[in-house]
Amino acid sequence: MAKTMDRAEFEQMDVFGVGGPNPAAQYFSGATFFKVLTEDGCASPVYNVTFEPGCRNNWHVHHASEGGGQVLICTAGEGWYQEWGKPAVSLVPGTVITIPANVKHWHGAKADSWFSHVAVEVPGTDESNEWLEPVSDEQYAAL
Repeated sequence: MAKTMDRAEFEQMDVFGVGGPNPAAQYFSGATFFKVLTEDGCASPVYNVTFEPGCRNNWHVHHASEGGGQVLICTAGEGWYQEWGKPAVSLVPGTVITIPANVKHWHGAKADSWFSHVAVEVPGTDESNEWLEPVSDEQYAAL
């Protein structure tokens, strides 16, 4: 079973643990949690990010002049990933999404499920993260 609205049940599925409040919570709609999985100074930081049902992050871009981007590895629950101008992709445990640098996108939980993914930051040159507009309720409801 991948989907669940029950937090206690979800926490049994989330192998890395929900973690604490997300330091970037202002760029998310709904409650989100964050757990660092690598040691400080790691060249490719890895995080477990958890979303309550219906929570999603804003549209954003991982900029880099060379390399860069992000890899998402879905570990528990069900969610969505969408690149600007493309259809949304359903995320279930085991789904891996490679996000190239400089691509506008968002990701988050489905409306009826908690969701966690491991986020791997791909090393690059001149990296920065640009947070953009929220995913509208209309855009999200259309999925």
